[in-house]
Formats: sequence, structure tokens, C-alpha cells
Amino acid sequence: MRYTTAGESHGPEEIAIIEGIPAGLHITEEDINVQLARRQYAYGRGGRQLIETDTVTFLSGVRHEVTLGSPITLNVHNDDHNHWAAIMAP
Repeated sequence: MRYTTAGESHGPEEIAIIEGIPAGLHITEEDINVQLARRQYAYGRGGRQLIETDTVTFLSGVRHEVTLGSPITLNVHNDDHNHWAAIMAP
């Protein structure tokens, strides 16, 4: 398995591309969102993670909750980006 990420912590979106996942596996966005929610209470994090609720959307590689065998592209939208838009502008 190989993965690549793009985006920044305070950016509007973060992208992950995961290669090497076989076809035919059942996976939902909710499966991943549950795991993202777990990190809000991880040891060693600052107070910000308690107010940020990241959610993932599949952009490719999954259809009808089943993997296709092609790379899976995930988008994590950052609802908190508006607070950082001026500071993080390109």
C-alpha cells in the first residue's frame, strides 16, 4: 500500500490518495469519519482538535461503498478554514 497527501493543516481541503487497496472491499465514508473523530481525543494534542470536526468524502476508487481496485482519493474538508483564510492565503 502507498499513500500520498496534499494540503495543509489550516487549508480549505486536504487530499489523500491511497494505492494498493484491492477491489471488492466494503468501506464507507462513515467508517473513516468514525476514526477521524477518535483523533479529537488523542494524547498530546492541543485544544484545537476538540473544536474541529473533520469529515472525509470519497472522490474516486469507491463506488456504492465497494472499492474498485483503483487508487482511492479522499477529500477532508476543513470547516475551520474560514478563520485562517486571510493568514493562509497563497
